[in-house]
Amino acid sequence: MSDSINIVVRFALYFDLMLLFGLAIFGLYSLRGKERVSGTVLNFESLLYGTSVAGVALSLVAMLLLAKAMSGVSELMELHHHIFEMVLMGTDVGLTWMVRIAALVMAIIGVALNKRFPTPSLWIVTVCGAIALATLAWTGHGAMDEGSRRYWHFIADIFHLLAAGGWLGALLAFALLLRLKSLKGEQEARILARVLTGFESAGAVIVVIISITGVVNYLFVIGPNLDEVMLSTYGVLLFLKILLFAGMIVLATLNRFHLSPVLERSVRNGEYSAAVNALRRSMTLEFLMAVIIICLVAWLGTLSPEMEMSAG
Repeated sequence: MSDSINIVVRFALYFDLMLLFGLAIFGLYSLRGKERVSGTVLNFESLLYGTSVAGVALSLVAMLLLAKAMSGVSELMELHHHIFEMVLMGTDVGLTWMVRIAALVMAIIGVALNKRFPTPSLWIVTVCGAIALATLAWTGHGAMDEGSRRYWHFIADIFHLLAAGGWLGALLAFALLLRLKSLKGEQEARILARVLTGFESAGAVIVVIISITGVVNYLFVIGPNLDEVMLSTYGVLLFLKILLFAGMIVLATLNRFHLSPVLERSVRNGEYSAAVNALRRSMTLEFLMAVIIICLVAWLGTLSPEMEMSAG
């Protein structure tokens, strides 16, 4: 039961912080002026505020679970302040947790400044979101490494997380832009066509970073080994993750080379409902795949592939 709760909290935290960073950086390279403020087609400011606050709440829950696991107590009510002091001040994961909380509080302040200073505040939220998301690397397999290998593993993990967050945030933004009530007229359809075109370069960079860092992380965790790992639970989950990632690339390629150009032509012709419906179906499926991948990531982070392979 405790493992299940831990996986659920890990999933929620990964999902939330990826969205915070992904939406913020999406706003920087895709949205313009008033599009970054609530009350517009995307309700951008509200999304950033919600993910920042949720990040703080989920981090508090994660700290409670971590303190409980490290202290060995059977109930949360048995935890005392000295246990939290030990975890926060005596462990790397505790120190990065404090950095995450500080970054999230700064992100909330940045969102509060959004109406007066949209661009500077969005930079603040993006940087703070990146820092908060990067701290999750210390809850993964890289924390088990030592020496220089540990830091190279952290670097690969951080770039993997940031790239994945950029993709997830863009997918949610597109899903919201594709809602029926969001597309009230030609202006909203033009915004959608513009941001889809603008995501082409960012999307290509994201896929390359995820692919390279994914391979690097595999080599750090497993090494150049394929046969034994595929017989373990870790290997099966990893295979499912790779399969879903490949499916997302196929859908992203379809969107990039077929559906987006069709939408752009349809907007110019004034009849774009069929193109929007096709994109909506594709983006919804791609987003669902991303959610399942994050579920698998949350589960994989609780497993020890070395122990599973030795047991097998």
